[in-house]
Amino acid sequence: MIEKEKRYVYDGVKGVTEEMSIDLTGHTPYGASKYVGDIYTQEYAHIYGMKTAVFRMSCIYGIRQFGFEDQGWVAHFVIANLFKRPINIFGNGKQVRDLLYAADLVEAYDKFFRGNIKHDVYTIGGGPDNTTSLLEFIGMIENYTGIRMKYKFDEWRPSDQKVYISDIDKVSKALNWQPKIGPVKGVELLTEWVKENRELFE
Repeated sequence: MIEKEKRYVYDGVKGVTEEMSIDLTGHTPYGASKYVGDIYTQEYAHIYGMKTAVFRMSCIYGIRQFGFEDQGWVAHFVIANLFKRPINIFGNGKQVRDLLYAADLVEAYDKFFRGNIKHDVYTIGGGPDNTTSLLEFIGMIENYTGIRMKYKFDEWRPSDQKVYISDIDKVSKALNWQPKIGPVKGVELLTEWVKENRELFE
């Protein structure tokens, strides 16, 4: 990795592929639960011949998401900004994720379901074209709403990756699929939905 002013970047790597080892890579209990589901799904295909796909997802977000500090950080940041609530940033805020809007993910699910592929494993997310650091994302929200974000820094959380970007080449080719809604448009859609449903968050 290389550390820049507002983000970390991979050094010579496009993103995480399906071939990346998932053993001894630092798992939270939450991450371990996803790992178990991944293996179960593959075994149902191999043992019972079921049509299954594993989608190893990055940061999925969209309207109707009730974000909290521990889950759904994209919506959590938007909701906190609109209601002028403070948030905690664990680490220095330079950690990078790729963002995938939920409607784009559903399209990929549908393409697999309706297609002829019997079983596969896909790394899926917004890919290299849809990345943001936490600090950059805060700026994105502030630019759209005109409201300054209130935040403070805290200690890094265990096993928090400084960069996670999905290499989506395999899923893009297999399913003839690409993300359509980028982070700027996604923030706009999510923000307007929260505004229209303020009573759910007050």
